[in-house]
Amino acid sequence: MGFTKLLRKIATGSSELNVADSSKPINITAKLSSITVKHQGKPIVIERNQDTHAKINDLFAKTSRPCPPFCVQPMIIAPGVDTIGELEMLDYLQQAANQTATDESILIIDSRIKEWVDKGTIPSAKHIPWTSLVISNDNTLNDVISILRQSFGVKIAEGTNAGEMSEAFERGNISEKLDFTEAKTIVMFCNGSWCGQTPEAVQALLDLSYPAEKLKYFRDGMQGWLSLGLTTITSQSKAKKGAEPACKLISK
Repeated sequence: MGFTKLLRKIATGSSELNVADSSKPINITAKLSSITVKHQGKPIVIERNQDTHAKINDLFAKTSRPCPPFCVQPMIIAPGVDTIGELEMLDYLQQAANQTATDESILIIDSRIKEWVDKGTIPSAKHIPWTSLVISNDNTLNDVISILRQSFGVKIAEGTNAGEMSEAFERGNISEKLDFTEAKTIVMFCNGSWCGQTPEAVQALLDLSYPAEKLKYFRDGMQGWLSLGLTTITSQSKAKKGAEPACKLISK
């Protein structure tokens, strides 16, 4: 059946088409039913909820939050930073799952604060809150550089000390002190198009001269993820059913 004819049958309520046929699989795409990643060392299947009556979690059903801070984010948050959708996110998740311990070039990051992450996240995402990437009274430049070195694959130019790093940052020349040759591709998300946590984190990385082409922004975030019934998992690795789709463990 052609796509146009299918839409016509849906619109006219044709009895020939049961659009809620629970006997049919709910795939991600016509050719993709699921992917497998690892979360805290355990294999996890990411798939869509197979319950045709499932609804989005009430936490993400809310349409109106005060702005600021919950303002609608632009599609392009910075020049050179790609905005991606769910299928691209799934592709990055699959690529990351196929990496070896010695060849990790992709890092998936949940940039939300802990209170949000505890309610459920995308399996295999690493939690690095946006606040840890923004320089503040409680978070120094050295603290941020430490994360870049330990998690992002960034290196410090040989012979550079903390004082020289701070001076370079103040002058806007910190790129002279940081080596991004082996920096990872960072795929970052937060709660959705109304959430500013990832945009703040991305801007903080750009201020440190992180290459824009190595930053990916999953704008729909958790709201988009849940609206498609895709698998989430809590920090306690507890399966989420219904509005928050089930997490299926695979035996090794």
